[in-house]
Amino acid sequence: MPADLQYLRKHYASLSDDALLGIDRSDLVETAQKCYDEELKRRDLTTGRRARRPDPEPKDSDVTDLADENAYADENAYDVASDDSDQPDWLEDAAEVYARIDRPGNIPGTDIADARDALEAAGIPCYVELAERPEEPSASPEQTHVWRVLVPGNLNLRATSVLERDIFNQDFEQTWKAHLETLSDEELREMNPQVVFCGLFDRVERVTKAYDDEMVRRRLRRAK
Repeated sequence: MPADLQYLRKHYASLSDDALLGIDRSDLVETAQKCYDEELKRRDLTTGRRARRPDPEPKDSDVTDLADENAYADENAYDVASDDSDQPDWLEDAAEVYARIDRPGNIPGTDIADARDALEAAGIPCYVELAERPEEPSASPEQTHVWRVLVPGNLNLRATSVLERDIFNQDFEQTWKAHLETLSDEELREMNPQVVFCGLFDRVERVTKAYDDEMVRRRLRRAK
């Protein structure tokens, strides 16, 4: 399912210069790359560096306006559900890439908004809904609904990887660093990542080989 051009242009236009320049263009699908390049050109920005003069020092009125904007953003930080009146045509075949239980009286976690923003920045269409959960004997009476982040089914693997890279891997990295700091010098020398995470390295090798084999099978690439 191709990304919606109008939606992507609007999304990139809403980002700050720093946020726009922080996007890795190589991670975007082709349609998103085109919109991204257009927005860089429109702002006179070059990847990794601003091509215009720095912004002037803010005036007192600017600081007040910024505070008002921040207050408004805080009030609407959890307005993450997509508009039901504008459901995408791929929704029937959508795949769930992230979910969070909703509990009455609690606001939805910022992780739902973070997941949505990460997918949108990568040019992957997504839809956020608050859905009713099927009844389960072991479930708490309060756990009747769940927040779901959905993407087109054919983009399931890519979307999952984007969330892992942009959200979950950061938390894992911090946990790993904290663990390494507790080790003695001798223990640290034995903590070889390729041994400790041998399953992860093996998976990367396997998916790469499977892809290369399929390219050769279809004669889209010559065997090495």
